[in-house]
Amino acid sequence: MGGPSRWTPTILILAITAISILAPVQGDDNNHVYTPCRDTTVQRDDGFTFGIAFSSRSSFFFNNNASVQLSPCDHRLSLSSSNSQLALFRPKVDEISLLTINSSSFSPDSAGGNMVAFAGSKYAARSPPAFVANSSFIVTSFTLILEFKQGRLENLFWKRDGCASCEGKSKFVCLNNQDCAIRMNDCKNRGGSMDCSLGIQLAFSGTDKHYTVLNSWYEVENLRQYSLFGLYSNLRKSFSDQFSNFF
Repeated sequence: MGGPSRWTPTILILAITAISILAPVQGDDNNHVYTPCRDTTVQRDDGFTFGIAFSSRSSFFFNNNASVQLSPCDHRLSLSSSNSQLALFRPKVDEISLLTINSSSFSPDSAGGNMVAFAGSKYAARSPPAFVANSSFIVTSFTLILEFKQGRLENLFWKRDGCASCEGKSKFVCLNNQDCAIRMNDCKNRGGSMDCSLGIQLAFSGTDKHYTVLNSWYEVENLRQYSLFGLYSNLRKSFSDQFSNFF
């Protein structure tokens, strides 16, 4: 990582690709770019490194201009001098993965409460900022889609499905008719009983560098259609418990 794309984060969060719900596919990882601030092209079954930066919403925009959002790799942002934090992931291309960040050592509200997913330098793809937490509420479940064209990342976007999944659940609150949130004082690290670790379901769309269609996003839609989506909640809880015990 060098030149204008460099960003040295103040804190590196431990970030792990926890599980893959698809059966493993045989194949070598031919992508040897391991930093999120370099460009690369990928094929199915390659590893792909991207980052998620946590900071205030305004810090992702150039000179606080809400119409000019820059990549966290861009040196014109002042993320390295703020309280921002960074998580790095390397999932396998075109597998559905569940990414987790353990809440016992990380409080997204103290890092600014918003997150942006990003990768690339010249082709600096970045997602819109997504609200994660403030002093009152935290959103713990997200779906992120990585969209490729001929193997190059073109777009990252958060898929929101409203608040249907939290209807009738007393521990959840619907924020802005789009996110299911937990009250901060119900989180384990604030004295409550709820696991407030972040879980990000990741899927792929578009084509790889050999023009092969990436299908995992359609698999996500099938999971929702056939009510298998709840499987992720149980897997995330199991993994979070094991993670806490390990450390």
